Amino acid sequence: MKKSIWTFLKDEDGQTSTEYILLVAVVALIVFKFKNVAEDKLTKITEQVFGKAEGFVEGIQ
Repeated sequence: MKKSIWTFLKDEDGQTSTEYILLVAVVALIVFKFKNVAEDKLTKITEQVFGKAEGFVEGIQ
């Protein structure tokens, strides 16, 4: 599969704007599919960082 994708991307014969639009559409679908997963992980990470920062600030006072 990986080899066929690279072959497709390197092949310059007959590439049209339609093919590029289809590639963008597939990427957009993948992004929307995994948006919630990424959002949850980023929320967890930021909560951990700010929690540690809050604890550090309280320790200084």
